[in-house]
Amino acid sequence: MEITVTFRHTEPMESLRSYAVEKISKFRKYLDSPLEAQIVLSVEKFRHQADVTLSIDGTRIKAVEETGDMYSAIDQVMDKVEIQLKRHLSKLRDRRTDASKTGTIADTAEAEESVGQIADEPVIEIEKLVAKPMDPEEAAMQLQMSRQDFLVFRNGRSNEVNVIYKRKDGNLGLIEPIA
Repeated sequence: MEITVTFRHTEPMESLRSYAVEKISKFRKYLDSPLEAQIVLSVEKFRHQADVTLSIDGTRIKAVEETGDMYSAIDQVMDKVEIQLKRHLSKLRDRRTDASKTGTIADTAEAEESVGQIADEPVIEIEKLVAKPMDPEEAAMQLQMSRQDFLVFRNGRSNEVNVIYKRKDGNLGLIEPIA
């Protein structure tokens, strides 16, 4: 972990330097890879500003905070950096899980295609929706106003999931489950 603390428009103070290094060292628990950190502490009249830039595997995380006290500026900027770091790591985790899921599916599909088991099988795409409760007449009006060929809804009378669809002859069809 390489940490650089720079003071601008103020005298370097070892207590501020050690406080900032101690705060940024807590991010080691989130990271496996080496971390570069640049901390710039500056003072302009009554404004104390803490500027932190982290470099993690080519990704830069930057945060700036300005308060009336340098210690509180360091605390607040470290909170901002921690939020950004957690968000970055969760994105990396999500990408890894997405890549592993799609990678295993793709590998399986390629293996099956190479054997010749899959010829022209259709792919099933899953779409989730909320079946709104309404009467069949209201569902028919909704379907007529939309460009869709069918509408899934929850029948307000029977509380069952129904499907209303446009038939080729121009009429509407209703599919009701039998209990």
